[in-house]
Amino acid sequence: MSDSNQSAAVLLIGNELLSGKIQEANLQPLARLLYQRGIRLSRVEMCLDGVDTIAEAVGRLRASHDLLFTSGGIGPTHDDMTLEAIAKALGREVYRDEALAEKIRLRLEEKGITPTDDHYRLADHVVGGRFLSREGQRWPTLVVENIYIMPGVPQVFRLMLEAIGDELATGSAFFTEEVRTWCDEGTIADELKALEEAFPGVMIGSYPVWGNEEYRVKVTFDGSDEAAVKRARDRFVAELDPEKLA
Repeated sequence: MSDSNQSAAVLLIGNELLSGKIQEANLQPLARLLYQRGIRLSRVEMCLDGVDTIAEAVGRLRASHDLLFTSGGIGPTHDDMTLEAIAKALGREVYRDEALAEKIRLRLEEKGITPTDDHYRLADHVVGGRFLSREGQRWPTLVVENIYIMPGVPQVFRLMLEAIGDELATGSAFFTEEVRTWCDEGTIADELKALEEAFPGVMIGSYPVWGNEEYRVKVTFDGSDEAAVKRARDRFVAELDPEKLA
């Protein structure tokens, strides 16, 4: 990849994810957005709720990547520990934003709900951070240093992606080519390895499917150098038995 491409990591947080109670649904849309913005997603981790556990992962991932995105653990309940953990990782404090707290109060009272202190936890942030939002967005995204602090609820997560996408710096665009084949993966493994060595800036992947009447293995070529991506694809096709092309 080009040096102009920022690197990113994602930390997915929640006991419910690791116990299988909830199916993780936020990684794919985030990964797609980062790819579109030319940002290289290079690591994804999942961890249990726990201040020390989250803080350790945050400190490590934010130091080794240009951007870190967290998902989960920023609600009003006892197991929402992400903000406290991020504050600990950065050596900072958590504070309550009074303007956001007032917004929470008004919205809840409109629904006939008397706010509790736990409701107001949704107005907490880490000292030195900022709120990121766009017109019409109900709740802002929390950002501190190079950490984007996202909710775990998929519907809210997707709404916040729009505001994030507006401000992310665009790196060198990524280009993708694919070839669908009737090959068995094992028969093309050596060839794909040789292609990766010949085109070090191109990521090559092979993806088998079963019971598919259209193809057996899809081979993809990704990179920020469009010409190199196409050359790698063309060499693969040229070396392939034409009858194996789907």
